Amino acid sequence: MTVRFRVRGLVGTRAGLTRAGRRPGPGPVDVAGQVCSELAVDLPDEDLGEYLYDCIDLYRMGSKPRCEEVEYLGMVQDAIDRIERGEQ
Repeated sequence: MTVRFRVRGLVGTRAGLTRAGRRPGPGPVDVAGQVCSELAVDLPDEDLGEYLYDCIDLYRMGSKPRCEEVEYLGMVQDAIDRIERGEQ
């Protein structure tokens, strides 16, 4: 008894490339993970949580010195914007 498997889309392509010969772009989860990882490195003392929107929504104004507050909120908002645009 012979078992045959059909493999579609692999013939004529190299590993890691699409049929058009391009590398597939990062998926939304990859982008979000990368951006959150970079933000965690930049803000090691902060508990960022699972959702970056919560960092902004639950933030208590005046809980940090003004210059740190502006920088923190700006970095978190920039990370959210990058994720929404799909940029790494």
